[in-house]
Amino acid sequence: MLVKPKRILAIGALVTSAALLLSGCSGSSDDKSADSGNGTTLTVWVDSDRLAVLKTAAEEYSKEQGVTIKLVDKSIETMKADFAREAPTGKGPDIIMGAHDWIGGYVADGIISPIELGDKASEFSDVAINAVTYDSKIYQVPYAVENIGILRNTELVPDATPATWDEMIAAGRATGKKYPFVVTQNGPEGDPYHVYPLQSSFGSSIFGLDDKGEYNPDDLTIGNAEGVAFANWLGTVGDVIQGDISGDVAKQAFLDGEAPFWLTGPWSVKEAQDAGIKLAVDPIPSAGGQEANPFAGVKGFYINSKSKNAVAANDFLVNFIATDKIQTALFEQGGVLPAMTSAADKAASDPTVEGFKNAGKNAIPMPSIPAMADVWTPWGIAEGDILTGADPTATWSKLATDIQAAIDESK
Repeated sequence: MLVKPKRILAIGALVTSAALLLSGCSGSSDDKSADSGNGTTLTVWVDSDRLAVLKTAAEEYSKEQGVTIKLVDKSIETMKADFAREAPTGKGPDIIMGAHDWIGGYVADGIISPIELGDKASEFSDVAINAVTYDSKIYQVPYAVENIGILRNTELVPDATPATWDEMIAAGRATGKKYPFVVTQNGPEGDPYHVYPLQSSFGSSIFGLDDKGEYNPDDLTIGNAEGVAFANWLGTVGDVIQGDISGDVAKQAFLDGEAPFWLTGPWSVKEAQDAGIKLAVDPIPSAGGQEANPFAGVKGFYINSKSKNAVAANDFLVNFIATDKIQTALFEQGGVLPAMTSAADKAASDPTVEGFKNAGKNAIPMPSIPAMADVWTPWGIAEGDILTGADPTATWSKLATDIQAAIDESK
């Protein structure tokens, strides 16, 4: 079934085919044909930052379709766990906002349904669609894509960030400031999310890809020769990537003009601008000779597999959320690059947004497979250990062995 960009079918006409599709994909025995327009209420969990924009879309949808949208303000800090707890009981919302890397766990738990984006899928960026695709099915209507890049203080370094790590650090040291570069670390726990672009520039990955181009949990690649090469490089830069540089310390150093380069995301722009820092956003330099690939994080909306209003939920998301108007409105509220390309192109008229868009040209979706739960913590600890003097090769090899053992045990 193709869903047309300009909605011309009433919900009642969609019920039969869409219900068959959604129930077939989800495997749920719930009655998906309960929603039929008037009298239907969709409950949507959304954080407070997105509430006003969703309210506008909800009012328009209700007026056109006679479907009531009940928006519930939920903390993003608890939303994921609350949904995982309530959805299996049938008490969860019909729709939930969230990050794309929740998909693997939610699919394993059977609490979200695939979404029929139809021909609208082509209107989103490739990285957004790839991120929300799991086992060849799309599980989320994306609205934003974010990745990290280099924030540069243009008064300290007027020229663009150099293409290599060594050149960037040399330029940073030439400013005479306290730090040539800052990036968030969490003490002994490290921060592999922020360091991963540098790791990837050695050709190192976490998992290989299967024949569908999706992460393969049976192909752990982190311990290969490229990973070991990165680890040995990491062991030489502990004076720059310092474990005691927390997120707050890194931010303050940049805001105080004590660091010309800051590896961070779009969430840091406003504070820097408010502090009067003249900014540019540049791609992340290569440390290992290959392109740096930051993780792309995608935000969007899921449908509860237990929802009795799945047809209306799919219709609301595809025909009201997956529109240039709402994607643009969500960008204007949050400042994160839209997932829909037409809205993203307009948003890129802002130089900082354009900078992050360029920094994300080589971005890859952050893995959403459940096996990542066995990766993050030991990965960060190993990096933290290496940065403070542990043997790189031995530490990295043990990391790979420990992760594989944890994955095997969780099967």
